[in-house]
Amino acid sequence: MAVPKRRTSKAKKRKRRTHWKIASPTVSTCPHCHQPKPPHVVCPNCGYYGGREVIKQEEKES
Repeated sequence: MAVPKRRTSKAKKRKRRTHWKIASPTVSTCPHCHQPKPPHVVCPNCGYYGGREVIKQEEKES
């Protein structure tokens, strides 16, 4: 089995790993209530998707 002759330095290792970044989640706004929501998902705030009500939301009591 092949074994490295020299130890990989911290700089070399870190330069290789600079592209291992976590992408932030994509967020779009709901065209009906203008609240942030994930794209291609029913709005959790108003229940609309694609311009029509998919989930009927109950009235919140204050």
